Amino acid sequence: MTIRVLGPGCMNCKTLERRTREALEQMNFQANVEKIEDLDRIVSYGIMRTPGLVIDEKVVWQGGVPSVEKIKEFISAQRGEAGAA
Repeated sequence: MTIRVLGPGCMNCKTLERRTREALEQMNFQANVEKIEDLDRIVSYGIMRTPGLVIDEKVVWQGGVPSVEKIKEFISAQRGEAGAA
C-alpha cells in the first residue's frame, strides 16, 4: 500500500502526515507514506484544496485534517478493495 499526503508543507499538511503515520502504527500495518509538496503533482490528482490524502492512487480526502480514526477507516476500506481485486 502506498499512501501520499499532498500539500505545500503547511501545518495541516504536517498534521495529516503525522496522523496517517499514527493510524498505521495503531493498526500495526506497514505502508509506504510519501509527502508530496510539488504543486504540479498535487494538481495532477485533481486536488483543489489541501491537504489531500491518496491511498493506492485513489483520492480519499481533501481540504482539512481527518481524525486518526477516520484515516484508519480509509486505510481499512482500501485494504478491503485491494483484497477484492
